[in-house]
Amino acid sequence: MVAHVLRLRLMLALGALRGDRSRVARTVAALLLTAAATAVAVIAIRSLSQTSEAAAHTVIVLGSSAVVLGFFVAPILAGSVDQLDPRRFAVFGVDERRLPAILALAAFVSVPSLALLLVQGAVVGVAISFGAPWAVAGLSGLVTLATAVLAARAGMALSARLLPERRSRELTALFALAVIVVAVPVGVFVASLGWAGAVPPLLHSAAAVLGMTPLGASAAFPFLVTAGQTGAAWVAGVVAVLSVVGVAAGWLALVHRALTTRERPTAVRERPGLGWFALLPSNAFGAVAARSLVYWLRDRRYIINVVIVPVAGVLTAVPLLVAGVPISVAAALPVAVMALFFGWLPHNDVAYDSTAFWIHVASGVRGVPDRLGRLVPVVLIAVPTLAVAIPVTLAVIGRWSLLPVLIGVVTSLLLTGLGLSSVVSAVAPYGVSRPGDSPFQQPQRSRGGALGQAGALIGAVVLSLPTLLLAWHALTDDTASTAPALWIGLVTGVLVLAAGVRTGAWAFDRRGAELMEFVETV
Repeated sequence: MVAHVLRLRLMLALGALRGDRSRVARTVAALLLTAAATAVAVIAIRSLSQTSEAAAHTVIVLGSSAVVLGFFVAPILAGSVDQLDPRRFAVFGVDERRLPAILALAAFVSVPSLALLLVQGAVVGVAISFGAPWAVAGLSGLVTLATAVLAARAGMALSARLLPERRSRELTALFALAVIVVAVPVGVFVASLGWAGAVPPLLHSAAAVLGMTPLGASAAFPFLVTAGQTGAAWVAGVVAVLSVVGVAAGWLALVHRALTTRERPTAVRERPGLGWFALLPSNAFGAVAARSLVYWLRDRRYIINVVIVPVAGVLTAVPLLVAGVPISVAAALPVAVMALFFGWLPHNDVAYDSTAFWIHVASGVRGVPDRLGRLVPVVLIAVPTLAVAIPVTLAVIGRWSLLPVLIGVVTSLLLTGLGLSSVVSAVAPYGVSRPGDSPFQQPQRSRGGALGQAGALIGAVVLSLPTLLLAWHALTDDTASTAPALWIGLVTGVLVLAAGVRTGAWAFDRRGAELMEFVETV
């Protein structure tokens, strides 16, 4: 049985090199990129033997932790179908007790596993160069390899159960977006640290913590043994063993459930191609949010507005720098301007619907789900953008203690803007270019345009003024507390957003006929 599964695994891997030319080209490109990345990683790890033991310890623990976590998360992000899904073996009468071990063994016959094996070989060599015993270093490498591979299998099994088998590109994009939102700020923070030819103390502290967790315990174990930290080495060793045992137990449980549990049949057959509509809730809010997402990601009018916001934010700092304002002050302005304009973007969303607005009126959509659903695209675009802009701003300023201040300012401007926009789009819409026309083409009729634009934009600034004053005080005074700006900004933003959505919903419910007449005549 083992030989059959291993042979099947090998045949499936070779099968990717046959068939459609475009698929083969993508497979070959992925293999070449993996080989290049593996070679670079091995060379970089081997170079650690020329550094200090503390630096090698830190880098290897951090890297191993990222690899183990990546092996668990990657199957979810990839959105690919598991070719050796345990459920596919249920009809063959395979021994349930043997199948988990067989599939786990087959998992080692894969490109990522082989690449990780080479990387772990380099890590073992570095540990030995610093005096770690052969047996200790080799055992550590094997435990790390086993933990990562079993974590990948568990992640694949979890994604197969929790997510639909036909994953959409939209869902995969959301996972990837979440990773970017986390990874970019971390990368910026690490790059901003004072290296000065050595590993910063903060990373030493991070490695010490991760070395006592399931992610990095196995990698930290040989270095702790070499350093003579007997107590810490014992803790790391126990954690590493318990981690691999725990992951193996989880894999066994998932295989058992896959072989013994029957999926609940669905009354309605899932139709492919629904995109965002298949991902969001099957109610009025989900329908409005999905439709808005389609528009925001495909309509040139929306796309132009989204692209302009970061550009406008950066350009606001240029005059200040020319006028001689210190960069520590001028650099704080773009992220606030971006948050303000992101909150302002949906202030005329009803007009952008044009005649399609009749669907909202004819279907009887209530005001609250309509107002909230229209804000979903802005939030999904603004939050990742601002999550990247904030650490970049802090890196330029050089004061990471201002993180609560920037979060408070951004939250207040964004949420107050969204709340006021929810009211303005239902009360004072104005004419815009029709769908398919140039985004820069403006119609002659623009009733209420100036009032709506100014009301949402200036109103957000006025309501956020307490937060802005507290932020300015913290920016110009190193001894000032950063907590007031954070909490005042959060409270202001949440309250204005809630009030704006309720008020906008009330106006939407009562002005449906007037809004329909408006979109038909512009």
